[in-house]
Amino acid sequence: MSYILAIAGTDSSGGAGLTRDAATAQELGFKIKPVVTSVTVQTDKSFKDSHAVPPRVIKAQLEAALQGTKPAAVKIGMLGTAETVGTVLSSLSGYCGPVILDPVLKSSSGGTLFSGRDIYRLFAIITVLTPNLDEAAILTNRAKATDEDEIKKQAEMLLAQGAAAVLIKGGHADGFDCVDHAFSPDHHVRLVAPRLTQTKRGTGCTLATAIACNLASGHRLSEACRLAKDYVHKWLQC
Repeated sequence: MSYILAIAGTDSSGGAGLTRDAATAQELGFKIKPVVTSVTVQTDKSFKDSHAVPPRVIKAQLEAALQGTKPAAVKIGMLGTAETVGTVLSSLSGYCGPVILDPVLKSSSGGTLFSGRDIYRLFAIITVLTPNLDEAAILTNRAKATDEDEIKKQAEMLLAQGAAAVLIKGGHADGFDCVDHAFSPDHHVRLVAPRLTQTKRGTGCTLATAIACNLASGHRLSEACRLAKDYVHKWLQC
């Protein structure tokens, strides 16, 4: 069985982070090799604390995980510190497969996990960036988008910063439909599904890991994103 390299934090509630990465990958036919960047203390409703793993330990984890068979894809979630960004960047410099970056800046249970600074350094090696509307606003230093024109402007800014593709998620918007917007320099694809009343923690982790699995399975990026959105939509209804 092929594996996904998952670089992210732990979540003591079990709702997000590496726990969700592992569950998603297993359902889609992959194992993960986990690299822990931070240990967070969370419940389903509150964020209490986080503790960054030292860069030397992250580097050692990455070196061990990358030995032998190369991962079919890499999913990057919570990073936490600028030093971690640099460690991940240098460790993945020789990797040529798909890399999905979910820019985890805030916890859905509350609490800031990363300021967003320095994350741009990773844009040079990623296949797709997957911010929600709040994260896209933070990364572009603009107000949260409330219409498609503003979403497009923010996506163009992120592409100009070096991201090869951007998927801006619409789960934090309003309206009957939940619309995600996939952008590359010459394409814009709208991914539409009925908005659900059900909510769960870890949707961003789940989506990014599903995209990684779909790309590892050979799907083109737009199809990988569509299938991942369908997967999350069904998971939310369970």
